[in-house]
Amino acid sequence: MRSDRKNVLILATCQMLFGSGRSLLMATAPVVAYALAEEKGLATLPTSLVIVGTALATIPAAMIMRRFGRRIGFVLGALIGAAGGAVCAHAVIRGEMWLLAVGAFLFGIFTGFSQLYRFAATDAAEPRFRSKAISLVLAGGVVAAFLGPELAKLGKDLIGSAPFAGGYLFLTAISFLSALILLTLHIPRQTRADRDGPRRPLSKIVVQPVFIAATVSGAISQGVMSLLMTATPIAMQHAHHDFDATALVIEWHVFAMFAPGFITGWMVGRFGELRMIYAGIILQLACVGVALSGYSVAQFWLANLLLGFGWCLSFTAATSLTTFAYTHAERDKTQGATNFIIFAFVALISLLSGALVHYFGWRWVNIGAVPLLLLAALVVWWYSAKPQAQLAPSSSPG
Repeated sequence: MRSDRKNVLILATCQMLFGSGRSLLMATAPVVAYALAEEKGLATLPTSLVIVGTALATIPAAMIMRRFGRRIGFVLGALIGAAGGAVCAHAVIRGEMWLLAVGAFLFGIFTGFSQLYRFAATDAAEPRFRSKAISLVLAGGVVAAFLGPELAKLGKDLIGSAPFAGGYLFLTAISFLSALILLTLHIPRQTRADRDGPRRPLSKIVVQPVFIAATVSGAISQGVMSLLMTATPIAMQHAHHDFDATALVIEWHVFAMFAPGFITGWMVGRFGELRMIYAGIILQLACVGVALSGYSVAQFWLANLLLGFGWCLSFTAATSLTTFAYTHAERDKTQGATNFIIFAFVALISLLSGALVHYFGWRWVNIGAVPLLLLAALVVWWYSAKPQAQLAPSSSPG
């Protein structure tokens, strides 16, 4: 097997394991926190701290990988994720909200490292294989769509006196398994020529129209997805749906996030990044329309399905577009900056999500997503009017 294909297989497997842990945590943390928190508006705090941890870890993760390589960086991140799962399990057993938040934050640090899986897939890939490599790695989340919530259901009553603690033990196990698999990853480290080649200041890179369009569209796609997905378990609880129904909705949401990844790379190559971002925005707007139509399980299911599918198209295309914003020597700091901006924005959105759904309701959470999606469309339209000479001075971005 060619080395780039082998690396994609390893990264897709680890994306599957990481995604299973993330969907497990996202399905359970709001429900557990709602039970533990005295102030119910803080029910999404642990989920939000996952994203805060992600934002804070993105630049250090990129710099660690620049210094020590992808393999060491990814293994370190997975071990931190395993520690986070153990802390979450201990928090539930002790019934301590703040400890649950700490565990979620640690898993968020793991997420910051894992967000580089999609970029790592492009490191040694041929230019024509890059968009496919990104989409195939993201497609590793297909199994995660069902494995994570099913593990959450299985672990719900595993420890009778501590509901959901068993699920967090599963989270610890799959994170540790990721670390073992990542030991087999072999991505060549950047050569000295690559590291020390011509580099522009980050302030010059981030003002490029291509960087702005890719980062804004990626941030809003991820932000809207997080806003609505984080609020879904609480909204379904308010609508008196049981946890099995919530797990079903999250399963199919995550499935829709990653299943199209098998063809998204081809679609980006066939139709272009900008058209795919527009398509994702339209699907996420359709999600809002369905969500505003009612509170049945079927409506939650369809809204979250459209939300996940729209995210897949927009986020994959935005990631592909980002690779045109930097040269080899600028790779790590640009990827770190992109992920930091995206997840700092998403952290803010997620922190607001719990308060919005608790005090204003599911309807207003969805209405709040509309201006964000329209802003993303406007920025992409603005970029499309710019000359392509604005791309980074490299025909082979890495």
